[in-house]
Amino acid sequence: MSEINVRQALNDAIREEMEKDPTVIIMGCDIGVRGGPFGVTLGIMDQFGKQRVIDTPISEPGFTGMGVGAAATGLRPIVEILYSDWLTLASDQIVNMAAKMRYMFGGKVNMPLVIRAPFGAGGGIAAQHSQSFEAWFNHIPGLKVVTPITPYDVKGILKAAIRDNNPVMFFEHKRSYQIKGEVPEGEDYTVPFGKAAIRRKGKDVTIVSYSMMALKAQKAAEDLAKEGIDCEVIDLRSILPLDYECVMTSIAKTNRVVVTQEANLRGGLAGDIVAEIIDRGFDLLDAPPVRVGALNVPMPYNAGLESICIPDEGNIKEAVHKVLSDE
Repeated sequence: MSEINVRQALNDAIREEMEKDPTVIIMGCDIGVRGGPFGVTLGIMDQFGKQRVIDTPISEPGFTGMGVGAAATGLRPIVEILYSDWLTLASDQIVNMAAKMRYMFGGKVNMPLVIRAPFGAGGGIAAQHSQSFEAWFNHIPGLKVVTPITPYDVKGILKAAIRDNNPVMFFEHKRSYQIKGEVPEGEDYTVPFGKAAIRRKGKDVTIVSYSMMALKAQKAAEDLAKEGIDCEVIDLRSILPLDYECVMTSIAKTNRVVVTQEANLRGGLAGDIVAEIIDRGFDLLDAPPVRVGALNVPMPYNAGLESICIPDEGNIKEAVHKVLSDE
């Protein structure tokens, strides 16, 4: 095992898949010489050249559409969106083309397209660079949506996404790149979609989380353990497909659930998860589920205001106390 950060895990996954499969290409604005806004693809153009590492103009609709066409005609493109906020510009190409093409051609056309989109808030990058749109794409049939946070999961899920014949929305948290963790050295592994990870076992409350909120949930659970509250923390890793078997098995044990997201609470994935939990196991619950999410406002630039808007460990602990108090 070797310890690397998320940035290196992404870079390693891309390099290894490009070495293994000559049909894997990568495209996006500034991904070549600059290595993207977060340096994820640094050095890849030097190794594979401009034919397979394509620096594009600043036109998300243009290069995403190019990725759709490349996938339909036999390549395995990875498209990098500078910030997930600008998925709005490429929504037609993703929603009406990539997500529908394999279905509308009766399976005769594959769509092995990965769209990497740095998402999430923090660091004072303001309202147009701090959004989380994963719930939008969870709504779209034909897509797969993943949200890994540890270096092990980031590398394994990205490799699985590149090999998949369906379009995959790969959401990486823009504050995660320096997070370190152990990854098998020299091992070609993948992490399957639709399989959650239990980050901490517990018996009192289930905390369902993903991406950066999974790390905050673990920290909150450690603090709550000092109060004698034993939380089970689930990191979904993949939200479409979503591992409801893991979620419901945990709730059958704890009988209480808190669902967390960093995105604005209104219209978010947490509400969809709560609805599914009620459909699948209302009688298992001893208290109403509680959701945790960001305030329903544009993300402020000011650091103090930003910190108020983004959910943190304190919000999770408050939610756990609430669900326990509702006997």
